[in-house]
Amino acid sequence: MIIQDVDRDNIRKNLEKAEVLIEALPYIRRFNRKFMVVKYGGSAMVDEELKRNVIQDVVLLKLVGFKPIIVHGGGKEISKWVDKVGMDTEFIDGFRKTDEKTMELAEMVLGKVNKDLVTNVQMLGVRAAGISGKDGGLFKVKKKTPGGKDIGFVGDIVDVDTKILRDLIKKDFLPIVFPVGMDDEGNTYNINADEAASAIAEALEAEKLVYLSDVEGVRMDPDDPESVISELYIDEARKLIDEGIIKGGMLPKINNCIKAIENGVSRIHIMDGRIPHSILLEIFTNKGIGTAILTESEERYFEDNDED
Repeated sequence: MIIQDVDRDNIRKNLEKAEVLIEALPYIRRFNRKFMVVKYGGSAMVDEELKRNVIQDVVLLKLVGFKPIIVHGGGKEISKWVDKVGMDTEFIDGFRKTDEKTMELAEMVLGKVNKDLVTNVQMLGVRAAGISGKDGGLFKVKKKTPGGKDIGFVGDIVDVDTKILRDLIKKDFLPIVFPVGMDDEGNTYNINADEAASAIAEALEAEKLVYLSDVEGVRMDPDDPESVISELYIDEARKLIDEGIIKGGMLPKINNCIKAIENGVSRIHIMDGRIPHSILLEIFTNKGIGTAILTESEERYFEDNDED
């Protein structure tokens, strides 16, 4: 006969883990087999610990039944290499002016970042496939001319062909996309990663679009990090834009969110990728940590939870 001492601290810790899983259950059930696009950027791409956290989160999403797609940028890495080879960097209206040599360098750097992410995913036992927007004709683009200005090989997406993504997911791969595309003449263009993620989410009518960046979410007071709005209907977002509360770098992100919601995406999350496991905290817990953008037809999580 073996008499085992009761470790009450260990039991308490295990109960806490069980409660977390129970809290996640309705979200896992609701979003099972649904498309989810994760735009990966900011500090979480350059800090190795944060990078591991993000990859672990996305792999877990896939293993519990989601259909995740990662879309990543690489602006900081591109800037580093531009400086390293002695090329000049110029930004116009927030976009990197991209000549032919810069475009070649950007595509090379983004490809390297992409394959590093593929390696990290596969080290966790999930098959990943890294592609660009040129592969399978994923992105068809035209030259972007903000305010009529020529900023070189920077593109606007005019069409998305999701066949390659659907085929990869059907074969149980996790697609990882870097944002370049081609025009009708075969020219290669760099694409804003937020716009690329939004375009894919719209084309797939994804259940969720997640923006990972270096902001906590949408703030009611831009100077107060404690004033993050947990949930925001698109009409409320438009009002905050009109009132000048949403501005600066958050403005184009929110405009992308509104457009994506209007084109079939169910819910969009903006969250701070500097927080470990921010994706899981936002999606699988009642409180969440970022800002969720939704349509009037979507139920607020907090209202649902108050009723339970």
